[in-house]
Amino acid sequence: MNSTKKTKKRGKRQRFSIKQSWRYVAAVVLIAVVLFGSYVINNIPNPKKLSTDEYPESSKILDRDGKLLYEFYSEQKRTSVPLDKIPDNLKKATLAIEDANFYRHIGFDLRGMLRGFYRSVFQKRLQGGSTITQQLVKNALLTPERTLERKFKEAILTVATEILYSKDEILEMYFNQTPYGGTLWGADAAASGIFNKKVSDLSLAQAALLAGLPGSPSRYSPFAHPDAAKARQEMVLKRMLELEFINQEDYDRAKNEELKYYLERGKIEAPHFVFYVKEILIEKYGLQKVNEGGLKVTTSLDLEMQKLAEVTVATEVGKLERYNVTNGAVVITEPKTGEILAMVGSKDYFSEDIDGKYNVTTALRQPGSSIKPLNYAVGLELGNITAATVLADEPTCFRNGLQKPYCPTNYGNSYHGIQTVRNSLANSLNIAAVKVLKLNGVETFVASASAMGISTFTDPSRYGLSLTLGGGEVKMIDMAVAFGALANGGVKQELVPILKIEDRKGEVLEQTKYSTGDRVLSRETAFLIQQILSDDGARSMVFGRGSLLNIKGQPEVAVKTGTTNDLRDNWTIGYTPDVVITVWVGNNDNSRMSGVVSGISGAAPIWNKLMTEILKDKPVKKPVRPADIVGVNVCNLTGGLAEDSGCESHYEYFKKEFLPKKTNVVRQNVLIDKDAGRIVSDAENKPNTEWQEHDVVIDATGVWYCLDCNWGEEIEKKSAIIN
Repeated sequence: MNSTKKTKKRGKRQRFSIKQSWRYVAAVVLIAVVLFGSYVINNIPNPKKLSTDEYPESSKILDRDGKLLYEFYSEQKRTSVPLDKIPDNLKKATLAIEDANFYRHIGFDLRGMLRGFYRSVFQKRLQGGSTITQQLVKNALLTPERTLERKFKEAILTVATEILYSKDEILEMYFNQTPYGGTLWGADAAASGIFNKKVSDLSLAQAALLAGLPGSPSRYSPFAHPDAAKARQEMVLKRMLELEFINQEDYDRAKNEELKYYLERGKIEAPHFVFYVKEILIEKYGLQKVNEGGLKVTTSLDLEMQKLAEVTVATEVGKLERYNVTNGAVVITEPKTGEILAMVGSKDYFSEDIDGKYNVTTALRQPGSSIKPLNYAVGLELGNITAATVLADEPTCFRNGLQKPYCPTNYGNSYHGIQTVRNSLANSLNIAAVKVLKLNGVETFVASASAMGISTFTDPSRYGLSLTLGGGEVKMIDMAVAFGALANGGVKQELVPILKIEDRKGEVLEQTKYSTGDRVLSRETAFLIQQILSDDGARSMVFGRGSLLNIKGQPEVAVKTGTTNDLRDNWTIGYTPDVVITVWVGNNDNSRMSGVVSGISGAAPIWNKLMTEILKDKPVKKPVRPADIVGVNVCNLTGGLAEDSGCESHYEYFKKEFLPKKTNVVRQNVLIDKDAGRIVSDAENKPNTEWQEHDVVIDATGVWYCLDCNWGEEIEKKSAIIN
């Protein structure tokens, strides 16, 4: 009896224990659900982010006419467009295949989910059951893993999105934030990357293909799986027909339309220029803003001119390969504004043989004689020389303190005796150029060249007299600026590669406002340099008449060549008031070219073809002669006023303040080496010499020249070396 009671009590206690345990489990589960829900809610993204600018959008680099050069992006290439720019055929195609009841549900479509399940399982036609709102939430706010937590977040965010935004706003965000394959995010990027079209220009057939991609971008990729992509497109069209979004005729026409895919999705126009611009943008806005900020950058580049330059460089450099010339580069600018119209950094950006991605236009190179006009401009500006000043083109050494004398030579080791500054610059005679730098002073020249745009000339102590022969490294873009100042009447304009920058909303962040620039030379000096560099007669002694330095029908084009003594760099730079063309040829590895590459056989053919094409059918622009420029006849051999002297003369321009004197000829005793038949200095130890009286002229450096000697050689007062 007692035993039975004890058993019953024990059983009752056991049943109570089980009941209590279930309550405990239920309490634990409830607490877990609450905590989980609280955690999820606390960690859920803010649905308002859908309408912010926080999602990445590619930045577009355009030429001056709005033609796309390239898009910068990190992982998502995207361009936002408003809903009214999305064509109806893409809207209907997307609704048909993704969410036909979009405008009738509140975020979830039970019928659509069941239909998607049925077609996927029983008809083997892959179709998701998620609404457009759900897909937007998944793509824009959530990570891709399939977990209970994510599903819970998706449900909450879907409802919140439907409450916060209108249907049109949701659809617009869907078209801008949905992946269409690879780096193509958004309908406009997909239209551009797949069909090379704006989204607004898509045909029904193209729109149906795009609408089918979000279901499985990799499986339906038209590039990787064209058959699957076509089948998916036809499925979209059939669904549109079922919903009466299109009629049978539309369906048949779109189904039979040939789809041509844009296979050059990674193509870049003007690559060296594009990445030159990118560096500027990164410096201003940072890398993330450039890659993901949706900037629209309108540049100064003229794409047609760029293509002309690219083809010309590639063609002409190809002709020079037998002379060990493997590369070429071009910069074309507008001197009045500084705008860069074309930039070719190498003959082929994609060439691995020459490291084609290396941009020579921004690299350090020796300019050879192409730097000489800047030196002569300084001399003309200061009055150290005039265009008629005579200088001896003879082997000459220059002493520089205790250092070894500097003894430059002419190209080809040819010398031409007494020459005017006009002839010396036009024919690129080295000895005269060094004498002019000696007059100007290296420090003065460095300061003046820097003011004209040469950013690499900094410390004068680093340079000697060889600077005027190309002894200091420069950048092509700097030479374009400096020659632009010459072309622009002495006014320097900094290079302008960017005309306007807009953000993703179309608001202008910055826009070029043109200024008058900095005056670095007088109008008179710029005029004199132009007159010399365009004088075909003056340069004929070395280059011959009618060379490639002449542009047919355009006699006012100024031009200067340059070749380094070691034959590693060859230049031609020429200009009009409207355009400056800077050309270089050589090798990226700085190896030597062969000796046959000269001032007119290397870079000049490229320059000539480009300048000829650019000036074709354009009127000749004659430079305006400044009021303070006067013209008079001067003697050829002395540079003095001709008047009634009876000397052989030519017409020359001068700054009014630096008009030459009537004559600078003196009667002087000179020492003649009777055995050698030449003038010598009294410092020379010659056994058979004789003092004779002759007419001599003293040049700007203090050197004497004999005018009535048969051999016409120079003597110097004291020494064969100029101090």
